[in-house]
Amino acid sequence: MRLTIEKEWIMQRTIQNELTEITNRGLLRSTRTISGRQADRVMCNGHEVLLLCSNNYLGLADHPVLAAASIAAIQRYGTSSGASRLVSGTMDLHEGLERTVASFKKTEAALVFNSGHAANTGIIPALVGRGDIVFSDRLNHASIVDGILLSGARLVRYPHNDHRALAALMEKHAGGEGSGRCLIVSDGVFSMDGDIAPLAELVECKRTFGALLMVDDAHGCGVLGAEGRGSAELLGVGGGVDVQMGTFGKALGSFGAYAAVSAELRELLINRARSFIFSTSLPPAVLAASRAAVELVQGEEGDRLREQLSGNAAFFRSGLAAAGFSIPDGSTQIVPILVGSAGSTMQFSEALLAEGIFAQGIRPPTVPVGTSRLRFTLMATHTRTDLADAISTICRIGRRLGVI
Repeated sequence: MRLTIEKEWIMQRTIQNELTEITNRGLLRSTRTISGRQADRVMCNGHEVLLLCSNNYLGLADHPVLAAASIAAIQRYGTSSGASRLVSGTMDLHEGLERTVASFKKTEAALVFNSGHAANTGIIPALVGRGDIVFSDRLNHASIVDGILLSGARLVRYPHNDHRALAALMEKHAGGEGSGRCLIVSDGVFSMDGDIAPLAELVECKRTFGALLMVDDAHGCGVLGAEGRGSAELLGVGGGVDVQMGTFGKALGSFGAYAAVSAELRELLINRARSFIFSTSLPPAVLAASRAAVELVQGEEGDRLREQLSGNAAFFRSGLAAAGFSIPDGSTQIVPILVGSAGSTMQFSEALLAEGIFAQGIRPPTVPVGTSRLRFTLMATHTRTDLADAISTICRIGRRLGVI
């Protein structure tokens, strides 16, 4: 009994020490509570603030069409699918959404996953394993890295968006007698910098070395391209991407994720993607909202919202750049201000929140040490008046803190 108590005491001390270390490094995280609907203005911890860190890019999270679809689905189907997809959890709603996604992305088939993280940690190990090799952009999302590590495949990172370095690494490591499958994987839009992957060049590398190409387009789906199909549509290479992964929880205002693929790859994922096989499937309300969103973004309202979002992003980015902030190259709705240290970044974030602007600071391990930043994300529903006022406030606080 005494030995058990001592072990528990040691464990508690170890956890306390770890939390103290995280705090001392300026990396302790906590949540902020939003009350009410996700919109351009929200109630955060009891105060109204301008929301500038949401992925609700098109403002669909409280759209009446999505809400009506969810309510109707609950009334007809109830609140749960009841099981995993390979037991009794495949409903006609799942298959209907998958047909809609495949049509939207112009692929043979699609498969729905429970989240973006579940998609990446299910898809990658289904495609590659021990004896195979994955070439991954150095700034890829953490869920991609997790998927690669779970796969057991060999990981080779290439410098961010450097297709020439990728080609050289593939020349060195890919192919040869007894070599396994090769997979290139990249974000379409990089979530922390807001830049776009050179997909045409990645497709060329894929074809040259006989690899598969997977693109995580969580931040491009619904936003980029003439009809919102994402970065592959924008760059005209949809047919060259083997796996187009995307999410419903950002621009599409719902929840979950998908893989738009060939019919053959869909069958493989059904049989090998563990996050698909071993999870209760998405519920009716979510499926119905997602399908309504995919249909909406392809119509006139989707065109209008994308135009508004693009204009808001350009206005906001140019205003901050003109003031002298350090902003990575990019043209999307993700606009980061590089601050540097984690402490200064959170001081900036807290000062903004005190003046009614919610913009979360991003720190390691999400971004490399020394590149902590404020990551602003624009929405189609932001007004130019609010954005102009926000730019003024950000500049004033930035000067006070010595960021500009």
